[in-house]
Amino acid sequence: MSSIYTAHRNVNPYIFHDLGYAFRAIRCVTRMKRKQKLSPSFLGCFLEKVERHPQKPFIIFEGTSHTYSQADRQSNRIARVLSTHAQVKGGDTVALFMGNEPLFVWVSLALAKVGCIASLLNSNIRSKSLLHCLSCCDAKVLIAAAELRGAVEEVMPTLLQQGVRVFILSDDSDSEGMEGLSAKIQQASDQPLSPHLRANITLKGPAMYIYTSGTTGLPKAALVTHERVMQASLMFSLSNVRENDVLYLYLPLYHSSGFMMGLCGAMETGITVVLRRKFSTSQFWNDCRKHDVTVIQYIGEIMRYLCSTSPSDRDHKVRMAIGNGIRVDTWSDFLQRFGDIRICECYGATEGNIGFINYIGKVGAIGKENFLQKMTTPYALIKYDTEKEEAVRDSRGFCIEVPKGETGLLVGKITPRSEFRGYVKNKQQTEKKKLQDVLVKGDIYYNSGDLLQIDHQGFVYFQDRIGDTYRWKGENVATTEVTDHLVMVHCIEEANVYGVAVPGHEGRVGMAALTLKEGQDFDSSATYQQVKSCLPTYARPQFIRIQDALMVTGTHKQMKRGLMEEGFNPAVITDPMYYLESSEGYVPMTQDIFNSITEGRIRL
Repeated sequence: MSSIYTAHRNVNPYIFHDLGYAFRAIRCVTRMKRKQKLSPSFLGCFLEKVERHPQKPFIIFEGTSHTYSQADRQSNRIARVLSTHAQVKGGDTVALFMGNEPLFVWVSLALAKVGCIASLLNSNIRSKSLLHCLSCCDAKVLIAAAELRGAVEEVMPTLLQQGVRVFILSDDSDSEGMEGLSAKIQQASDQPLSPHLRANITLKGPAMYIYTSGTTGLPKAALVTHERVMQASLMFSLSNVRENDVLYLYLPLYHSSGFMMGLCGAMETGITVVLRRKFSTSQFWNDCRKHDVTVIQYIGEIMRYLCSTSPSDRDHKVRMAIGNGIRVDTWSDFLQRFGDIRICECYGATEGNIGFINYIGKVGAIGKENFLQKMTTPYALIKYDTEKEEAVRDSRGFCIEVPKGETGLLVGKITPRSEFRGYVKNKQQTEKKKLQDVLVKGDIYYNSGDLLQIDHQGFVYFQDRIGDTYRWKGENVATTEVTDHLVMVHCIEEANVYGVAVPGHEGRVGMAALTLKEGQDFDSSATYQQVKSCLPTYARPQFIRIQDALMVTGTHKQMKRGLMEEGFNPAVITDPMYYLESSEGYVPMTQDIFNSITEGRIRL
């Protein structure tokens, strides 16, 4: 018997971990199926917890605690006002333009209570991008936070033209066409609304639109079904989050990680959420101590910030960190500084149909293959030609799977169980994410755009991202959007935007190679004003490189790889370069600035 046990351990030393995860997954899915029969929406999970423990703290925000029951009643008030005053009804799309605060939670619950589709707008977008996000999902109602009034006023004439009703979460508004909601909400009844208002909701129906960066130059609205939201909410249960845990949530609620995994995961497990407007290095561990936080969510950049700016601190109750994008060196440093915290690294995309969880905790891995997952949601790593930017196919026209230990493009088979719903009003980009005849004639796979590697023990490792996006400060940046804004500067003829690696930083920071119009010099002031007014901070190119001509392929596609490899080192690059200095705009790039950045004396 012992020899058989040893043989099994030699074949797969993680067999019992894999079995344990599979049983946990079956249990979670079975429980979710039971809930879906009662309610095909994440709202059902919330209402169940309201009934089970109405007085339990649900949201703690800036010194105030809101119970599950209070959240329910407040969302009832908002739902009633939206139904009667704003006249929204089941199936309507309502855009939500807010930062992290309890009202974001109450409004999203209210929209679910009246059967509406929530369009979660990034609170950093402005002007053209804001209008695009509203129009592509056909939102006829916009609900905005009081502090974002100025951003809405900028586009108000167009909104009035398009017939969009605008509501601001303040008592009143003196702006034409903008109506205050707060006073009406306070006066409304907090009694439950009829479930018939949301009778239109189905599992496969749209629950929300979450925006991702695209290569078209503007954000893409990913359609997220009620089923998908409920599946994502299981991430906490799959990671062994318990009902007595306390979650520290500072990730943006307009992102899938903050809303679907964080907020909805909290409602599914029935835990307490300590909500912050945004991440603060100086307050992080103080908040964790103050509120007895046991679970934190992260992106890799946040973990690096904590390691680089916070002294070692083990005086807390944090036992688990769930997120994505942490580097190997940061991972090890974090554990050494802050104690025995279980890091549960995950992988997935808002619109994707395949994801992984590193349920074992192997340092550096973004996930672990599991036999149950391979049976239910087929996927493959296939050979990819990065120069031709296409999958490699054999003589029969089929893609070629890479062996264990080699890098390949992750693709997930599109089936009724693992759907890919694509992007709203963007058929071209939706079709671009599909690969046909991958392994057999007629099959269709979702193209993740990510190059991964799976070792012989089944651990999954991220290698690179293909296409015209890069990730900086935890945000995906579409190079085409940045390019479109740069070429509006009077002196710029062409722009090639890409991301470059920076020592000690997660992701890639933005850099742009520019050619200038004939007879023009680079206008650093105008360029700075353009990016400052049109782009969020994370999307502004940190470095500018002036070239006589941009390098293109034989099919006139801009070449980025060589530029990315050259980086921003003045000792390597003879072209004039500029650096975005926060207080002065673009200033000439020097070797001293380069050295200060690479040595960590200048933080980007």
